[in-house]
Amino acid sequence: MEMMPLMFTVMVVLLLLGFPMKIPLLVGSMVGFFLMFDSFEHAQFMIQQMIAGVKPASLIAVPMFILAADIMTRGQSANRLIDMVMAYIGHHKGGLAVTTATACTLFGAVSGSTQATVVAIGSPLRPKLLENGYNDSFVLSLIVNSSGIALLIPPSIGMIIYGGISHTSISDLFIAGIVPGLLLLLLFSMYSIYYAKKHNIPTIDRASRQRKWAMTKQAVWPLGFPLIIIIGIYGGIFSPTEAASTCVLYALIIEVWVFKSLSMKDIFETAKSSGLITAVVFILVAAGAAFSWIISYAQIPQAVMSGLGLADASKVELLMVISIAFFVGCMFVDSIVVILILVPIFLPEIDRLELDKVLVGILITLQVAIGAVTPPFGCNIFTAVAVFRRPYMDVVKGLFPFILLMLLVVFLVITFPQMVLFPLDLLAK
Repeated sequence: MEMMPLMFTVMVVLLLLGFPMKIPLLVGSMVGFFLMFDSFEHAQFMIQQMIAGVKPASLIAVPMFILAADIMTRGQSANRLIDMVMAYIGHHKGGLAVTTATACTLFGAVSGSTQATVVAIGSPLRPKLLENGYNDSFVLSLIVNSSGIALLIPPSIGMIIYGGISHTSISDLFIAGIVPGLLLLLLFSMYSIYYAKKHNIPTIDRASRQRKWAMTKQAVWPLGFPLIIIIGIYGGIFSPTEAASTCVLYALIIEVWVFKSLSMKDIFETAKSSGLITAVVFILVAAGAAFSWIISYAQIPQAVMSGLGLADASKVELLMVISIAFFVGCMFVDSIVVILILVPIFLPEIDRLELDKVLVGILITLQVAIGAVTPPFGCNIFTAVAVFRRPYMDVVKGLFPFILLMLLVVFLVITFPQMVLFPLDLLAK
């Protein structure tokens, strides 16, 4: 326990000095190892833990989903989904804003990446929203928050990382995330309609039946992605890892040969970009595995739980503490890092209380989604600043109502856990 303050002090100092998070994690783990064993003579134990951290076959899904998302972002899938949704609901009051939220959800179900969704959906729709009279702060907040739904709708990279650490079924996590994801979409849509009525935003022209049919036909291919993931996994055709690989193949087929939007040279560049992102993610996972082993060996989780007075906590109390911890953590640090650091701390207590790990995973994913858009350091905020070249304050100005709606969903999940678990019960019958 004595080593914990020094470990975390070193990590915070390195983080404040501007080092990427993998460095504080690795250095913090090395400091902890040295304090426990008084030397690096047996450092191979820590190396073994790092290798074990990236060994699970389920993690193969991460680079596959990243690559599939990258291919679709550079291709036509996003625009075809936007055009289809716009044709059906664009003419209603607030329809353009609802289209944006829906398109973000659909593309999230295709890509599993919040940043990819901000770029792919936000870039073409933001000008249209501004032309129709929406305030830019509302537009930016809508795009940033709706993209966070991608963390809940399968595939979700956050869920894959959590499932690997906690040994929870990734398939179950994928299915359990659908209801809260759709609930968020409903709440964002209702708020968008309220905003449009309050500010008297004009509607766009109603699409003809012919146009609706034409846009639907165009979007048939991209809509195949959620079918591959949901039906493939729960029809017993694919494992989550196989589904991810199939998504890459499917993305290649539709973007290169069907839409002819990408050349093989583009695919090579896309693969290089995805490889770099994957390398960063896997270094983080390996560093997180070492850190998790160190703190577990030193019994830091038990000490933290005891220090917080949670040794006798009820299930609801623990869920609330987990929610607060992840909410605060994700305000400052990337979500994957927070999952890697905090899940091992809470895991012994989750096991002691026999909490459903799927429920905990969905709650954590929700908090990660909130953290990604919460000032000061939510990663989606900075993605929006970079992509749309708008000042930081313009992006964060309209976030508060959306954050409140997401916190409402957190409250509902804690209060009514069956809203998350009932799809699994249905599938089990």
